Order: sequence, then structure tokens, then C-alpha cells
Amino acid sequence: MKTARVAHSGAIHTATPVDGDSTARLRLADGRTVAEADVVWLPPFDVGSIIALGLNYADHVKELAKELTVTTQDEPLVFLKGPGSLVGHQGATRRPAGVAFMHYECELAVVIGRPARNVRGSDAMAHVAGYTVCNDYAVRDHLENWYRPNLRVKNRDGGTALGPWFVPAELVPDPHALQLRTLVNGRVTQQGSTAQMIHRIPALIEYLSSFMSLQPGDVILTGTPDGVVNVSEGDEVVCEIDGIGRLVNHIVGDAIFGR
Repeated sequence: MKTARVAHSGAIHTATPVDGDSTARLRLADGRTVAEADVVWLPPFDVGSIIALGLNYADHVKELAKELTVTTQDEPLVFLKGPGSLVGHQGATRRPAGVAFMHYECELAVVIGRPARNVRGSDAMAHVAGYTVCNDYAVRDHLENWYRPNLRVKNRDGGTALGPWFVPAELVPDPHALQLRTLVNGRVTQQGSTAQMIHRIPALIEYLSSFMSLQPGDVILTGTPDGVVNVSEGDEVVCEIDGIGRLVNHIVGDAIFGR
């Protein structure tokens, strides 16, 4: 069953959806049901290391072809993110004043469930606990260039939304056959399929575990397809992955954060 983590009445709870409830309620682990609107959504599992992929969709590489000096034959472009970058479902992400181009990135997030070190690709999926949806924002103004994400772009506080659900791996027959899309204020602006990944999940786990130990709770953000567009203060951004979830995020300005 898919699960969430929420804050309610001063405590953190594991929650599940109430099937067939048209009023959008959640069932907490202690049996109580609460309205979704009455909780604060957190990332749906205890997050360890956050490992992100850049340029892992062929169409996104083509979209940026004029700016790139890498190809689909290169090693995975991998970078790490700090825990402060995370925000949950229905959270707010700040668009700094004065930036010209800030965009979303709808991504399938892979959650590690078993320690992995020097794992072969053929064995890699046994180390996957499940999946969630990620929206990993980038401010293009701050990039040193278009193909090497830097710290200022990818580790901004609250710049990476995760959730709402953790979906166990056994409920996802083929993670490389999932349709994903992004909607800005209700309009579809990005569509793709996880079938377009250049480096698939087994290859990523084999590559990463060849030089670093992966631990339960570590999450791999697998990249985004083409179709990224500029978002503005006041926008609602929704990232959907079929069978995984619908992640809602709101763009706010500096004033919300007292800046």
C-alpha cells in the first residue's frame, strides 16, 4: 500500500489514503482519519542521501543540444543535494526576486531499500524499495553553464518537492514504462515517459554502487524529459507520474520568507 508522512497535531504520522473518500481524507497509523487539508505533508520516507541525475532523458539532451558538450554516450551526470533542499506535497518553493528563468523538473524518484555496494545491474532492482514523485527546480540564471549543475542551483532551500506517496516497488511492474507530465496552472507543459531514460535504474545503481555505498532511504532522482518552461510567483505546478502520484507545489516570492 502507498504511504505518506504528515505532520498533524504536533506529531509526525504515517498515513494512507482513505479509499473511496470523496472528501480527501487520510488514515493515520493510529486509526484516526483526518482531512488532507489539515495536515502538513512531508517527504514520504526518511530521506538519506539525495542523488540527482542531470540530462538523463534523450529528448531533454536534444532540447539543450546547442548548449551541450556532452552526449548520450557519456557517464551519468550525477550530483548530490542536501536535506534542506526538500519540501513536501502542497509545499511552497521560493522564486528569488530578479531571476529571469526558473523551471520545474518532473522526475521519478527511486528509493533504496537494501544496502548496495558493487551491485551488478542484473541484481540492482532487488535493492529498490519503491518510488515517489519529485519536482526538482532549477534557476538557470545561476548556472555556471547549461550542462553542469552547480551548488547554488540545485541545493536551494525548499527547491526540491518530494511526494506525496511512497509506492512500494511491488506495485510498479515496470518503472521504465510510466507516463509523466507537468501542469502549470492546469495547463500541460511537459509530457514524457520513463522509457526515454538514457541510463536506466539498474545501470544507475550499478554505476553508483561501484564507488559509493547506497543505504536504505537514499533516493535517486532520475532526470526529466524536455518541456521545461519558466514559472512565476503565484503559479501552481503539478507533477504527475502514472501509478506513482500527483505532486502539487506552489511558487512564492521572497516576501513569504521575509527576504
